[in-house]
Amino acid sequence: MGFKKGKLFFLLMLISMYLQAQENWTLDNCISYALEHNLTLRDYQYQENSGKEIYNQAIRDMLPRVNGFADYNIRYGRSTDPYTNDIVDTDFFSNGYALNASIDLFQGFQKINTIKARKLVFKATQETAQQQRFLLALRVMTAYHDIQYYEGLLAISKEQLSISEANFKLAKKQIELGLKAGADLYEAESILFSDQLGVTQSENQLQAAKLSLIQEMNLVNTNTIQLNPVATNTIIETKNDTDSIYQKAKDFVPLLKAQKYRIEAAQKEVGIAKGKLYPSLSFTTGYGTGYYETTRDTLGVTIPFKTQIRDNASRFVGFSLSVPIFNAWSTRSNIKQQKIALKREQNNLEIQEQEIFKAIQQLVQEEKALQVELIQSEKQILAQEQAFGVAQKKYEKGLLTIMELNLAKSMFATSQNKNLQVKQLLQINQNTLSFYQGLPIFNIKSIN
Repeated sequence: MGFKKGKLFFLLMLISMYLQAQENWTLDNCISYALEHNLTLRDYQYQENSGKEIYNQAIRDMLPRVNGFADYNIRYGRSTDPYTNDIVDTDFFSNGYALNASIDLFQGFQKINTIKARKLVFKATQETAQQQRFLLALRVMTAYHDIQYYEGLLAISKEQLSISEANFKLAKKQIELGLKAGADLYEAESILFSDQLGVTQSENQLQAAKLSLIQEMNLVNTNTIQLNPVATNTIIETKNDTDSIYQKAKDFVPLLKAQKYRIEAAQKEVGIAKGKLYPSLSFTTGYGTGYYETTRDTLGVTIPFKTQIRDNASRFVGFSLSVPIFNAWSTRSNIKQQKIALKREQNNLEIQEQEIFKAIQQLVQEEKALQVELIQSEKQILAQEQAFGVAQKKYEKGLLTIMELNLAKSMFATSQNKNLQVKQLLQINQNTLSFYQGLPIFNIKSIN
């Protein structure tokens, strides 16, 4: 029975793996799966949860502190009676109980600034996690388009192979009819083998691209993936401007928003450090009582526990004021350190803004170049297709050698490959620029 169950489980697992491998994935599906299963993102989520808890605890620190105490003591030999303060030489026990409460009334606004600082740090961790989600989505998008590119490359390679097969059969037939020399067949066969190798190489490149996407998605129990058939992407001719995109990016990119929160948090940290220069005032109250075995009545009988707890009760209330006078300049030194930390955070923001401006500037320049290349590559395809068509007809009439025909065929294939590559690069480029503009190209929830 156990063996049959094991076989059934193994069969179900194979079926599940097969169905998963056969599922057609859209770009949105790939991104959603990656966001859910990426382990690095999970770690950022843990950091976000930790930041939220730190912020919540900063709020709780405004509440009073309440502590209870209890003790039980047995005394041996010569000791002081805790009730009468007399010196006794007998064994006895005592126990006490206390309940104390305290609350800070003023600490130079340190706790208020701490709450604000922790909230800002929490928001920064949220934006940092969001930035990682977008970066993962961009990587998945790139891997997805890489697969589309290599699928197109494979189709072109197969088309080239089909043409070579037809020309090989034609050369063989012409040789049989005595229209061509036998050497032409060897040349046609060499071209055929070369195109077969090209198909194999394209297939290997496609599998490598699929593996990259699988790894980005953290897709388990499979080594291949099938994409949903996609219509040819419509490339939109745009006139993007670096400055306008950059202004939008400054308000959208989570990386910059996170850094702005860190700057605000650093400003609050300066306030916390300055708060230690002020006096601190706290209020305390408490209740205490105890039981002593040596407490006896006039007849020498130990007074009952309940009576002692009631009679020995004591209560107190009080205020505590602490005034900082001199602490080896440590407080002022800490203020200076926090101000330096603030300047570093401000400088980091400038560095990040500079890097994003450079990235946008490069993307805009690349987009303009790719749009020009796209127009030129489409014209080149038409020209090379016509040239190949003419060469094919000439070869069939015996006016060209197989090598001359192969040159025209290769140039046509090269123009197709170039056009396909430019289209995919331009699509990735425009999607990335859309991301910097805050456009909803990915199905990722925004942070409120």
